[in-house]
Amino acid sequence: MLKRVMPPEAAALVADGWTYLDVRSVSEFEQGHPHGAVNIPLLDVQAGRMVPNPDFLAVVKARFPVDANLVIGCKSGGRSAQAAAMLAGQGYASLVDVRGGFSGERDALGRVVVAGWAEAGFPVDTVASVENTYAALASKRT
Repeated sequence: MLKRVMPPEAAALVADGWTYLDVRSVSEFEQGHPHGAVNIPLLDVQAGRMVPNPDFLAVVKARFPVDANLVIGCKSGGRSAQAAAMLAGQGYASLVDVRGGFSGERDALGRVVVAGWAEAGFPVDTVASVENTYAALASKRT
């Protein structure tokens, strides 16, 4: 069963050397992401709508060995859970999913029920190092 953690535990894992894999779209990532995060979108925007990224697994496999320690996050927790399940199916075993993601889980009225990474006050970047951008990572897939 996939382990889900709250942002404070995710931040502690990142501080211990785990990699934060942000599976949000490129545009979402560019607007703000956890400090040091790597962006490989599970879904991305094409023609104004979100569509599956057919290269997701190939790019992850090209960047991370199956024994990598990965903290997987998205906007609120849905895409990251899906991405983590896909990766677990590919043999990745050291995975955690961030409950609340970057922006937090919300109820039907839009109220935050689980604070996300940003709302919890953890470090956020708006500029990524080039090697952590999807464009750079996608160019190296096998």
